[in-house]
Amino acid sequence: MRTRTIEQGFKKFLRALKPTSKESDAAKSHRASIEACLKSKFGITRFVRTGSFGRGGTSISGYSDVDYFAQIPTSNLEKNSTFMLRRIRDVLDKRFPRTGVRVSRPAVIVPFRPDGKERTEITPAGYVEVTTKDEYKVYDIPDFSGGWVRSSPDAHKAYVRKIDQKLNGKVKPFIRFVKAWKFYQKVPISSFYLELRTAKYIGSKPSIAYDDYDVAVKRIFSHLLHDVKLAKMRDPIGICGQIKPCSTDKKLENTKSRLSTALTRSQKACDARKNGDIENAFYWWNKLYNRKFPGYYY
Repeated sequence: MRTRTIEQGFKKFLRALKPTSKESDAAKSHRASIEACLKSKFGITRFVRTGSFGRGGTSISGYSDVDYFAQIPTSNLEKNSTFMLRRIRDVLDKRFPRTGVRVSRPAVIVPFRPDGKERTEITPAGYVEVTTKDEYKVYDIPDFSGGWVRSSPDAHKAYVRKIDQKLNGKVKPFIRFVKAWKFYQKVPISSFYLELRTAKYIGSKPSIAYDDYDVAVKRIFSHLLHDVKLAKMRDPIGICGQIKPCSTDKKLENTKSRLSTALTRSQKACDARKNGDIENAFYWWNKLYNRKFPGYYY
């Protein structure tokens, strides 16, 4: 029987977090039918993948949705975004019966499988403009109160990619580690918020990217809880204003409690490794990641 180091554990964990080619193929198989349906009913002019899924993204295998923006002509958009989402839900529910199509602002979700895999999110988007600096398209998408809010997925992806490239690809792994905690512990916090907060923090303190995996993850949790206190985040590229960590105050309080627990567990894990108790360090990382972190023995 052999044992792993903490570094080996995190490297194996990172490989397991990345979506498989099978997941990517499944996502492609649903795209054409969804796009054709929406084009027929709403005259969409662009159907583009957004979010963290796909090559170069930060998605988590088995958990991250496949996200699309459906660009709808202004003449076909409802003034009330809630009503627009309901219309799209009804159309997709008719096309994909028995899948459980539902609204989850700012998108409509089509869960093609009951286990949550192959879940697709479609966000209605009204084209607004092209940003003057980098020529990224800006859209209006649904907010949480029936209105519309600005968004530019291409610009935000470029923001994260730029920081990651500057630090030799060492940022995205940490984004995945933080998102894995969210998904495995069912923490009601926005993945978008976590991604931008983590990228901005490491970008401002680049030495973190070169810390040991365990120390860096602990520092990110500490930053979220103590430095920024899960406050709303000003959009670093100035397009969508304030970015909320959670959709409700109740979810925010729940998340703060979960984050405090995560920080405690990551601190115990780091202390155990520092004291030479590697087996106990693995125990605490497995507690933090709900038994999905690699085992000490293999």
